Amino acid sequence: MTTHRLSELLNTSPLVVVDGAMATELEKLGVDTANELWSATALIDHREAVAQVHRDYFEAGAHIATTNTYQANVPAFMASGLSESESVQLIKTAVNIAVKTRNEYAAEHPEQPDHLVVAASIGPYGAYLADGSEYTGAYSLTAEGYKDFHRQRLHLVDEAGADAFALETMPNGEEVRALVELLADEFPDAEAWVSFSLKDADHLRDGTALADILPVLEASAQVLAVGLNCTAQVNVEPAIRALKSLTGKPIIVYPNSGEKYDPATKTWAPAGADASFATNAPVWKDAGARLIGGCCRTTPADIGVAFGPLAPVFQYEAGLLHFDGAGEAKFLNV
Repeated sequence: MTTHRLSELLNTSPLVVVDGAMATELEKLGVDTANELWSATALIDHREAVAQVHRDYFEAGAHIATTNTYQANVPAFMASGLSESESVQLIKTAVNIAVKTRNEYAAEHPEQPDHLVVAASIGPYGAYLADGSEYTGAYSLTAEGYKDFHRQRLHLVDEAGADAFALETMPNGEEVRALVELLADEFPDAEAWVSFSLKDADHLRDGTALADILPVLEASAQVLAVGLNCTAQVNVEPAIRALKSLTGKPIIVYPNSGEKYDPATKTWAPAGADASFATNAPVWKDAGARLIGGCCRTTPADIGVAFGPLAPVFQYEAGLLHFDGAGEAKFLNV
């Protein structure tokens, strides 16, 4: 991984806009994600849909495209009946799609920032288990076991041309420690962010205190941002404040839409009034977040309504945000 697009983007953009959910948009495009591979199933026979989702987020104003690899790994693909070589190629394909879409979009929009980023989504070991443990952290491997699990996928997305690693929805402190060690040992030039799955504002899902794990990230020159994702929007502001007291690194937040799933009817209920990106993004920015996007059930519309399409001088056309002459981000009243 030889690019420094993420650090360059952070150095030039006071606010960095991250994309939103992949699976939700794939379902709208006719992809059936109701299987153990989840959204990664689209890499097999709906690659054009994956590209369209990335394109839609760029059009909505995102600076970062997160690859469709959260739950994509060689053992999972092989368990679904693919060969090892086919599985390896699918993971690389996910990165190739995102990079190609980014490059095409950038060529068509020279007014956009020069450093649009492709971040390789790396979900936790619990996502591979597909038993909900990514939301509890209730699993345990040795440090070497975690490294062995993550090593191949990290190398594959690196070789395919990702700009950074998105180590996301991380619920287990020991897994995070192992990943940071793996980056230092085998990916010394790589850039990454780490976003946690939190139990509360001060603890990871497995009970690890932020105060105990943040020094590990603070000491890593490769981890450029820390934060949280896949949580209710109401949890974001207190978590930002807790993180701000523990780290000087940029803070990244990308919570869920706020919609509620009813397993009986298999339908989603609309989000409540407290779950509005247009309302909450200014609050998160003022609390200290530098990178803001969405996670489960969020859409390009959520990104667009909060940030709007980027114009040449970072003038957000939706009227929600502008940058003054001093480079300060200011949200406007709406």
